[in-house]
Amino acid sequence: MMRQSTKHRRGRAIATATVAAVVSLVLPGCSAGSDSARGAETPQATGTGPGTTPGSPPPSAPPTPEPSPTPSYPLSTAPRTVPAVREHAPARGPGWKPAPAARVVVPPADAAALSDEGRLLAGELKMGFAQSADPRPGDVELALGAKNSGAPESYTLTVGDGRVRITGPDEAGVFYGTRTLKQEIRTAGKAPEGTVRDAPAKPQRGLNLDIARKNFTPDWIEDRLREMGDLKLNQLGLHFSDDQAFRIESTSHPEIVSTPHLTKADVRRITALAARLHITVVPEIDSPGHLGAVLRAHPDLQLRDVRGRPVKGAVDMANPASAKLVDELLREYIPLFPGGAWHLGADEYQALVVKDPQASFPQLAAAARQRYGPSARVQDLAAGWLNDRAAVVRPSGKTLKAWNDGFFTGGVVPAAKDLQVEYWTGKELGARPPLAYLREGRKVVNLNDEYLYYVLGQPNDFAYPTGRRIYEQWTPLVLRGTTPVPASYDDQILGGRLAVWADLAGSQTQAQVAEGIRLPLAALSQKLWDSRTPSLDWAAFRSLADGLR
Repeated sequence: MMRQSTKHRRGRAIATATVAAVVSLVLPGCSAGSDSARGAETPQATGTGPGTTPGSPPPSAPPTPEPSPTPSYPLSTAPRTVPAVREHAPARGPGWKPAPAARVVVPPADAAALSDEGRLLAGELKMGFAQSADPRPGDVELALGAKNSGAPESYTLTVGDGRVRITGPDEAGVFYGTRTLKQEIRTAGKAPEGTVRDAPAKPQRGLNLDIARKNFTPDWIEDRLREMGDLKLNQLGLHFSDDQAFRIESTSHPEIVSTPHLTKADVRRITALAARLHITVVPEIDSPGHLGAVLRAHPDLQLRDVRGRPVKGAVDMANPASAKLVDELLREYIPLFPGGAWHLGADEYQALVVKDPQASFPQLAAAARQRYGPSARVQDLAAGWLNDRAAVVRPSGKTLKAWNDGFFTGGVVPAAKDLQVEYWTGKELGARPPLAYLREGRKVVNLNDEYLYYVLGQPNDFAYPTGRRIYEQWTPLVLRGTTPVPASYDDQILGGRLAVWADLAGSQTQAQVAEGIRLPLAALSQKLWDSRTPSLDWAAFRSLADGLR
């Protein structure tokens, strides 16, 4: 049909031209291409000029081409990512997708800071990588903004004019922008037109891993780091000393190390990968309790009660050799972990879970009075122990942490003010609710054992946490049980971690643990990145998280 119509128009044009030629021969003062028809005045009456002869008809004008339609795009919608972006300004346009000739580029001025991020993204999206100040169409540009140009870990991702630009005030922010772009391509095949502005609600977001009671291989740990990086989680706690085992190579005390264990070379690879993914590895040598593996090699340091019975996992704080050994371990491992935080433990010291510690452990009570005065008690000796260990680590500049049941009230020795409270339980003897710490002005990290404890084998009434329960019921304000603290304390709550504890280590394989924590980690990442009620219901969120595996 289209060919017939075109032929018909062409025939009509030829006929018209023939008639015009005849008329021009009869009436030379008139022309089919007259000036009045063109809407302009000219002295030319007949076709004259190059390629024509006087009196010949003017060449026929080509047919007017039909206009091509301009593409019309609907306003874009926000990308679908885990965690969800906090703000997306929509725009009209085709969006962006990787093309064979496209590159990830970083300007030369930012190459030292952002080349790792650029190369990682280029590999994931199967693109080239270059240092260039002149992005080409189709490129993804990564760049640092001016210092303090946004909140820490924030970023802006702009898609327009066939390019992507990701900027942030720090390397972590730019990295998180690349995670958003990677997920956009994974979920939709392209990044939507418009601008994402994004930043986390909480500065500490992560996973705590008990590698003491269950040996986790380096490859498995590194896989969790990669998973965490994509979820914009930034802390991995490593609890590597407990009653069951001591899991990292030691040169100062090789006699305490269990088999199997991580070598220092393993640890360096783990911390190097973590650094590239902007994850801080937070080591923990728990003391003065949970030291059973150390005490097997040093039974002379074990705490005994008034009847001479050994106390599981507890060192005798009245014996100066106990502090000496622990401090030697701290000094050995501080340089092995270059991240900016250290966990001192301090939980569940068994001398303080009995009804009358002074009567049960008279040597500890005597040591407390000798050091801190006649009214001092065993809890003061424990607070002093915590402060002394903090003094060993503090010169490294690391942020210091301890479990909430290592902080005591009503004594003569308070815990150092710079210690962050890692709140996990309110069930211990003399338990204090979270508000007691917040009212003191303490910074608190949420590891609520009602929601965030993944305890292998589910002993002691623990149940495996579910992503749905975290997603629908938990927020960082829910520090103990199911009741949130007042929102006025929100700024003092620094974030949270999901904690894997290997109480019954053989009850799950590494693969089962990885699958068991996958959705809880995804839900946690959402609630720590943006603690507001999520826009997706659980079914939609789970489907999205499953699709990003």
